[in-house]
Amino acid sequence: MSKKTGIGIIGCGNISTAYLELAPLFKSLDVRAVADIDPDVAQTRAAEFGVRAETVAGLLAADDVEIIVNLTIPAAHFEVTKSILEAGKHAYSEKPYVLSLEDGEALRALATEKGLRVGSAPDTFLGGAHQLARAALDEGKIGRVVGGTCHVMSRGMEAWHPNPDFFFQPGGGPILDLGPYYITNLVQLIGPVKSVSAAATASFSTRRIGNGLREGETVPVTTPTNIHAILEFASGAIVTLGASWDVAAHRHENMELYGSEGSLYLPDPNFFGGDVLLARSEGKASKLDGRNHPFSFNNTQDGQDTPRANYRCAGLAEMASSITEGRAHRCSLELATHVVEVMTGILDAGETRQWVDMTTTCEQPAAIGPDEARALLV
Repeated sequence: MSKKTGIGIIGCGNISTAYLELAPLFKSLDVRAVADIDPDVAQTRAAEFGVRAETVAGLLAADDVEIIVNLTIPAAHFEVTKSILEAGKHAYSEKPYVLSLEDGEALRALATEKGLRVGSAPDTFLGGAHQLARAALDEGKIGRVVGGTCHVMSRGMEAWHPNPDFFFQPGGGPILDLGPYYITNLVQLIGPVKSVSAAATASFSTRRIGNGLREGETVPVTTPTNIHAILEFASGAIVTLGASWDVAAHRHENMELYGSEGSLYLPDPNFFGGDVLLARSEGKASKLDGRNHPFSFNNTQDGQDTPRANYRCAGLAEMASSITEGRAHRCSLELATHVVEVMTGILDAGETRQWVDMTTTCEQPAAIGPDEARALLV
C-alpha cells in the first residue's frame, strides 16, 4: 500500500478548490488541514471539503503535515514558502514560485541547508498531450528543433475574476501569470533557455471589473500586459512568445515547434490534454496517437462547459512519491528557478530593449510515461 503524505494548504482562495477537489485522485496525497490569513475563509473552505481549519502558525506546527502547499497571492509566495521551510516542512508553491531570481536562490539555499524539498506549479507539462509531444521529440519525429512560436493572448482576467487587482500589479501580468505554463513546457520539451529579448507595454491604464460584488469598479494597471519575446535556447532553437491581455481576438495556435524534418502543433499548456499534430515536410498534419496516457482523459468541464483533462496535483503527488522513493521530483526548485529567471529576464528586456543572458540552467525534467503516471492515481 502506498504511503499517504499529509498535506496542508495555506491560502483558501479560488485556486484552493481545484487542489482540494483533485487531490483525492492521487494515492499519495491526504489533505489534512487548510489555513488562511482570514480565519473565516479557512473555516468555510475546511467545512466544504471535510478537512481541518488551522491558523497559519498552527498549520506550520502541525505534526501530521509533511508538505505545505502555498496558494497565497504571488507577492506573498517567497515569505510564505520561506516560513514553511523554516518550520521544517517541504513546500510546494503555486506559480509563479517567486518574483525574483534573488528570492529563488535564497529559497534554494534554505532548502539545501535544511535538507527539504521545494516544488512548484505548473504541473500541466506532465499532462498526456505534452508528454506525447515530448515522446515525439525524443524519438526524433521532427528532427532537431530549430524554432517555434507560442501565443497566449486575450482581453485579461477582469471580465471573470471578482478580485482581479493582483493580476495587474507587479508580480502579475501575462508573463508571470500565464508564462509559467508555456516556458515550463518549452523547457521540458527542448531544454533550458540561454538568453531572451522582448518588447513590452501596457495598452490600458485601468481595467473594469465585470463580475462579482465589485462589478463596475476600475483597477489600475501598473505592470506590462502586452509582451512579445524572443527566447534563445541552449540547444540553438529560437522561439517567439506573445503574451498579452490586450487582444480581443486572434487566430494563432497556442504552441508550435519547428524541426529540421517537420513540425509539431501542441495544445494549450495551461491544460493537461488536447491533440498533438505532426506535420512532415510536405505540410500535411496528422494527429498523434495518445498512447492511452492517464493524464490525457477528460475528467471535468471548464467555465464554458468544454470537456477538459484536469489533473492538477499531479506534480504535488509526484513530488510526494519522489520523497518516499528517494529520487528527484519533476516540478523541481531548479526548474522553477530557471523559469522565474526567464520570465523576469523577459520583463527586464522589455524595459531595456537589451538581450538578457540567463545565469541559471536546469536539467529537462524526466518524461513521465503512461505506466508511471497511472501508478500515481488511486
